[in-house]
Amino acid sequence: SGSMVILLLLLLTHMCNLLTSVMQDGLNPDVLYPWRAKSAGLGRVKRDWIIPPIRVSENSKHVPEYLVQIKSDKVFSGEVIYKLEGPGVNQEPKNLFEIEDKTGWIKSMMPLDREKHNPQAFALSLSGERLENPTTIQIYVLDQNDNRPKFIQEEFIGYVPEFSIPGTSVLTVAALDADDPSTDNAALSYTITAQESFPRYSINKTMFGINNETGVIYTRDVGLDRDVVQSFLLTLQVADMSGLGLTSRGKAIIHIRDINNHAPQFHPDTYSMFAMENKVGEDLGRVNATDKDEQNGENWRITYSIIRGDSAGNFAIRTEPNTNEGIISVEKPLDFESRAEYRLTVRADNDVPLSVRAASEQAHTATVSIRVLNENEAPRFYRNPIEVAIPESTAPDTVLVSDIAHDPDNAKLRFEIIQDPERWLMINHETGEIRARKAFNIRSPYVRNNKYMAVVKVTDLGVSARASLVITLWETNDFPPVLVPLSGTVCRDRTSDLTQMGLLLSAMDQDLTPHADPFTFALADADIAANWTVIPLNETHAVLQPLIDIHWGEFFVPITVSDSGSPARSSSALVNVTVCPCDRAGGCTTMAAAAIFGARVGISFIALIIITASATLLLLLLLLAMAVRGCTSHSVRKGGGLLVCESDDDVRDNVFNYNEQGGGEEDEDAFNIDLLRSRSDMVPFPETFNQPGSGLPKRKQPLRKDAPYDLPSPRYPRKPPADPTNIEDFINDGLDIADNDPNVPPYDTALIYDYEGDGSLAGSLSSIASIGSDEDQDYDYLNDWGPRFKKLANMYEPLIQILSCLSNHIHTTVML
Repeated sequence: SGSMVILLLLLLTHMCNLLTSVMQDGLNPDVLYPWRAKSAGLGRVKRDWIIPPIRVSENSKHVPEYLVQIKSDKVFSGEVIYKLEGPGVNQEPKNLFEIEDKTGWIKSMMPLDREKHNPQAFALSLSGERLENPTTIQIYVLDQNDNRPKFIQEEFIGYVPEFSIPGTSVLTVAALDADDPSTDNAALSYTITAQESFPRYSINKTMFGINNETGVIYTRDVGLDRDVVQSFLLTLQVADMSGLGLTSRGKAIIHIRDINNHAPQFHPDTYSMFAMENKVGEDLGRVNATDKDEQNGENWRITYSIIRGDSAGNFAIRTEPNTNEGIISVEKPLDFESRAEYRLTVRADNDVPLSVRAASEQAHTATVSIRVLNENEAPRFYRNPIEVAIPESTAPDTVLVSDIAHDPDNAKLRFEIIQDPERWLMINHETGEIRARKAFNIRSPYVRNNKYMAVVKVTDLGVSARASLVITLWETNDFPPVLVPLSGTVCRDRTSDLTQMGLLLSAMDQDLTPHADPFTFALADADIAANWTVIPLNETHAVLQPLIDIHWGEFFVPITVSDSGSPARSSSALVNVTVCPCDRAGGCTTMAAAAIFGARVGISFIALIIITASATLLLLLLLLAMAVRGCTSHSVRKGGGLLVCESDDDVRDNVFNYNEQGGGEEDEDAFNIDLLRSRSDMVPFPETFNQPGSGLPKRKQPLRKDAPYDLPSPRYPRKPPADPTNIEDFINDGLDIADNDPNVPPYDTALIYDYEGDGSLAGSLSSIASIGSDEDQDYDYLNDWGPRFKKLANMYEPLIQILSCLSNHIHTTVML
């Protein structure tokens, strides 16, 4: 308080001196300013207002308070008006300061907070003319300790590893003060006023300290064991004026961070489990190890391993993440016959290595006994696929393979072949020995790339296994090559260079490489080597040509061809070579070949031509006779003009042909059933079907158009029974068959009677009975009257149709 009084006295003294200086100066006084660096010497310049900074106490209750008075020194006879503007006046924060426009007194209008304000003051005439340049007035508010320091967080949280040594930094706390930081009003000091442990009262000594100036919290003592205490709650205090002023409180929570200072321990340390034979991936059981470190933390996680008793890797162990237990499972199939029990040593370790501050604890182990349970195992093949390589000429009943499978349980096995498309194999059902049933054929469609596939099955008490049998067939030299061609011509011309080189020979072999080509061609008879030679062209062809100028004619040359198999096979053949004169194209002339052939059989060339022409003429006459007979086989009746084949089996409604029934009939006009037929009512058949000795079956009767001819004909009883008592059954069977005959019209159909007998009222039809009487008339229009007049139109067809039929038959016969 004494310093505040001194500051106020100094301020009042300064203001009084300033006011006295202003009143004593005249208008427009010349003021001598101090020397400036840029001026050449001293000079007189116009003087403006020079007002020192004004200091005002913060939060002063004496308002309004006069701060300073200003006056203008400019010569002016009128009244001077003073103005004040800027921050604190007409700019934010407004209305803090005012100026009396008549006297120039500047005063504060309300208590001021610690800030710096720079308003501008200037003098004006009544007309508004500025009499002075504006001058900035600096007003400083002197700070008072009116703000408490505050922590930047309501709660500070820190972590420290357990067993940390004293002096270990934990965290830093901080606070802020709104007072002037250049004064003691903002000088802060930090302290810890209280300490509380969790669980409560687990530690009674002071474990943490704080740096008063920086706010750094650190450890003060040993004994931070997380097994004993998990966290601390510290009560903090901050004070300004270096700890003597205003204070505030805060909190800091410090957690003890766990370190891996405990090794896992098994509880219990012996376990017993069972495993099924041949079951892979099955979980057998669990082992349990505990860790005293923080649960679910990184130091609590356990990794299990099998360190002894499983060198083959039959088992595996993994960690269950929620319970930290170890789960043992089967990794590979177990064989009861090989090993019935396993004794494993399991070790538990943390994922994080043990800390150097941990006690000297060794990793703990447990013993796990696993017994294997026996089950009926499937038989096993020694190898799959079973591969056998044999020659294709392997004889039947040859043993191909044996001892192909076994049973782990030493049970009795049964073998069978379930796939053998060519049925080449047979198997002993008890021993599994496979033999050849018959000879192999490498050209079978089931042999691909010289491999034949079969499938073998072995069964043991309902449990079975399969294996593929792959038989590789070796190609053997089974067939000799065949020479082609066996005949040919070679032309020679003594007067020109048109002579052929010879006859091109080749060979075919049913075997495959390497038992086929290249072929070797040679003369089979050494006696003819003086006249003929065989020249190889490539691996499959050779040329047979004469060595001397031989005469025209036909020669038989024996040739031998051999393949390249091992052993090689060969065949011989006589090649018929005709030597003839050459034509312009370099081949044999036709007439020359015919002459050579005629000379060979003893017939002249002219006689051969005559015989050929006679045979051709005879063939043409025979074809013509057959065509004429085919056309005339149809009956042509006078006045009919209708080509219809006769049939004794024709049936029209209820009219039957009873052949010869005796004489005595008054009506002796024969009923001509042919007039009732037409081509459209019948299915045509060739005439040769009725020819005796033709070798063809007798043709069927023409079918009615109004009955479905695609149904089978009923089978009527051929003859009455010998026993008179069965005559009733015979008649009933015939009636049933007749009723079901599809070729007989039903009783409810309209029956059309084509023949009504003599005495017809229409007597004018006799005028159209002759073709010759109406040759100049055209009756084609009858075809347009419908099907009922088609028969009438056919009766007047021109005779040219007969000739057309004959021509067609001849043409067809020639084409055949």
